[in-house]
Amino acid sequence: MTPRPARPLDPDQTERLDELLAASGRIARRHFYGDLASLAAADKGAGDAGGGRYDPVTEADREIEALLRAGISSMSPGDRVVGEENGVTGPADAPRTWYLDPIDGTKAFLTGMAGWGTLVGVVEDGRAVAGWMDQPILGETFAALHGRATVRRRTDGPEAVALHVSGCTELSEAIMYTTHPSMFGDDGEVRRRYDDLGSRVRLQRFGGDCYAYCMLAAGRVDLVVEADLNSYDIVALIPIVEAAGGVITGPDGRQPLEGGTVVAAATPELAEQAWAVLRP
Repeated sequence: MTPRPARPLDPDQTERLDELLAASGRIARRHFYGDLASLAAADKGAGDAGGGRYDPVTEADREIEALLRAGISSMSPGDRVVGEENGVTGPADAPRTWYLDPIDGTKAFLTGMAGWGTLVGVVEDGRAVAGWMDQPILGETFAALHGRATVRRRTDGPEAVALHVSGCTELSEAIMYTTHPSMFGDDGEVRRRYDDLGSRVRLQRFGGDCYAYCMLAAGRVDLVVEADLNSYDIVALIPIVEAAGGVITGPDGRQPLEGGTVVAAATPELAEQAWAVLRP
């Protein structure tokens, strides 16, 4: 069957999405600031299927995804929805697919850190074209729509501020983030190359999850290098980085819609230098 042509998001849909993110933020804050018992997490990594790595999921993850999935399916019937907690719904040939990560950075969420966020990304015709990262504790919503990247901060009122990358072109001058180096394994050639990259930058920091990519778009970070990502971890962040003037690619040089190993950089020159170190 030939896919139907993609339909641009209209103002009513984007307004509805803002409402959904406001509601999801209330859920997240209720759990984040609640008693510790309310943060009890199941371990999706337990057993053979999870590979034995600790992969927590909380009730907040489940509630937020359910809310977003229902709201998006209602406002855009016929679209496909892919979420971390409940998989895929909607037709395989849908012209538009939404990617949901209700809490990207659940480990940060559990430990009371603010480097997490709610991700909503849109793919049309094989490209990530729109994305949102909402951080309700800090009161910030990063977004990319129609080629423009912005942040709205609750403390500044309703006006959105345009985002621009730093323009850094040299590894030796770059500030690099990775959520955790174990993404690249504990030893072996892949980890050696990653460690080599870290030794070449001006400053290397860990943590941040999705927030690090938004700080790249805001010009505070120059390079984010990660591995072992899923599609819902990255699709929403691709348009934010690109619309702010940065680049974000997988090993094949394309948008990393499937996740995997990702380099996000302020400039193509910086991305090329990072990949030159990381590639075998």
